[in-house]
Amino acid sequence: MKHTLMVGTLCLAGLGLVGCSSSTVQPDQYSGFLKDYSRLKEAKSPSGATVMRWVDPQLKLDRYTQVYIEPSQFYPKPQPTAKIPQSTLTGITRYYDEALKREIGRDLPLASGPGPGTLVVRPAITAVSSKTEGLKPYEVIPVALVAAAVSTASGIRDQETAISTEAAFLDGGTRQVVAQVVRKGNGKPLENDSQVMKAEDVKAVLDGWAADLHQSYLKLKGH
Repeated sequence: MKHTLMVGTLCLAGLGLVGCSSSTVQPDQYSGFLKDYSRLKEAKSPSGATVMRWVDPQLKLDRYTQVYIEPSQFYPKPQPTAKIPQSTLTGITRYYDEALKREIGRDLPLASGPGPGTLVVRPAITAVSSKTEGLKPYEVIPVALVAAAVSTASGIRDQETAISTEAAFLDGGTRQVVAQVVRKGNGKPLENDSQVMKAEDVKAVLDGWAADLHQSYLKLKGH
């Protein structure tokens, strides 16, 4: 008999302009960070992951000569827990920033702020809701570790970590949104429900999101 347990939650959902068990973030899990979700359509990232995204059909990337990456944030702002301490939260956003700058900086100079000719990247690590089988959905918790456990004769399986991100891309001169994306990913499984999550557990996911953003930029610019 399967039981789904909630023991905290880190759900971080993501950058596909650049996968929680479903490959995409469901509408009732959107955080409110983006201004308009109605335009999002399912698409495939360069790595083949399923994402929800929208790109302005009039977007011309050659008008941008530099990129400003706003510091990533958690939205809504979370409270640290024993399972997900502040050091983990800080480490996640710091590494996300580093990965984005590393990948996007391959093709565009990094700007110190927004302005004309600047593409602005506004990333957030967002919350999702979780549902225990047979029970009512949990409230949306800003940051939590979603753990799925199956009772078997040999015990309980590893705890799964799921992260998701929402990101908006803006014209630095007009401040108009030119693209947006919502995405999920899975970090390293934890050995048990008492293991503390570390930023290292999701670094591979963040690297993948940033790499997909870089490849998406090249693809869109080539059109």
